[in-house]
Amino acid sequence: MLTSRNLLEHLVAFDTTSRESNLALIDFCWRYLSGLGVTCELMHNAERSKANLYARLGPAGSGGVMLSGHSDVVPVDGQTWTVPPFALTERDGKLYGRGTADMKGFLACMLAAVPHFLAQPLRQPLHLAISYDEEVGCLGVRSLVEALAQRSDRPAICLIGEPTELRPVLGHKGKLAMRCEVQGAACHSAYAPQGVNAIEYAAKLIQRLTVIGERLAAPERQDARFDPPFTTVQTGVIHGGRALNIVPDACSFDFEVRTLPQEDAQQVANELVAYAQQTLEPQMRAVQPASAIRFSPLSAYPGLDTAAHSAAAQLIARLSGSDSFGTVAFGTEGGLFAAAGIPCVVCGPGSMEQGHKPDEFITLAQLDACDSLLRRLATWMCE
Repeated sequence: MLTSRNLLEHLVAFDTTSRESNLALIDFCWRYLSGLGVTCELMHNAERSKANLYARLGPAGSGGVMLSGHSDVVPVDGQTWTVPPFALTERDGKLYGRGTADMKGFLACMLAAVPHFLAQPLRQPLHLAISYDEEVGCLGVRSLVEALAQRSDRPAICLIGEPTELRPVLGHKGKLAMRCEVQGAACHSAYAPQGVNAIEYAAKLIQRLTVIGERLAAPERQDARFDPPFTTVQTGVIHGGRALNIVPDACSFDFEVRTLPQEDAQQVANELVAYAQQTLEPQMRAVQPASAIRFSPLSAYPGLDTAAHSAAAQLIARLSGSDSFGTVAFGTEGGLFAAAGIPCVVCGPGSMEQGHKPDEFITLAQLDACDSLLRRLATWMCE
């Protein structure tokens, strides 16, 4: 029988950086589960270069618990590693490799637990889900979420195994990322008023985002459960201009809004679009009628805010031995499952303090603790 450590060694060896295919890893998981008699369903992307894996075991019918995790990892480009990133290295009780913490460690524990679940007289079904492209906007899991939402036998609770050091988490912020492209009109800088300076208009939009962000950070809008305790707005990328003596005719910038669960990121976007259309574009077009400001979405996912008195929260409290529920700053696929009517909690081995960094690692102790947590889940599912 393969242990969680054995399985993690296999999983880390697959380069599932989001820009790459995850099919080799999915094929490995499919073969492993099929060998145990578990029927798997694959949900491919349009190009059939990636896939989600979904499986269920135990009795038929609705309800039960789903264990869910993503297969993709962030790049190692530009990072200085002292160990091979796509090979498991053990040192002083730590297992190093890309994705060990975020979140192949949980996937390994999930797979290792399957034989134990199969040997138990489960009174409710266990669902398993492995997704793709979580790291680039929770993109891949959406087809799985849509499919489950249409089924009568969907799970009643979802456990997202993102790294929380196995502390129970009920909430995280949502996110909206967008690109703004400003089309102005070029001319010699000596005659600057005859052109439309795309950088300057982009700067006005960025300044408006700053003002919106300051308003959202007001004390009366804060939620102390989160860190930072308010919705944040920031511009992360900007491009524009070719030479100092040319009025720039094009500028683009990317911005993001990370919202408290009760806030709506689209309201920020709507306010910025209204400012562009009603105030800035008329000024620009008075000089050059072809001037324009265009917005396009990059990614988005909802926040998560599971009630502490819910069945999902009470289950994770029982499994983890703690009802000291927390929140995390990073997003998960949990918000999408919750929006589809499947309540979610986040609890998994490892720490995001190690995630996305060179020499990423998870401790053997955390793997062992997760193995134990899943055994407690199996016992609960037999009651």
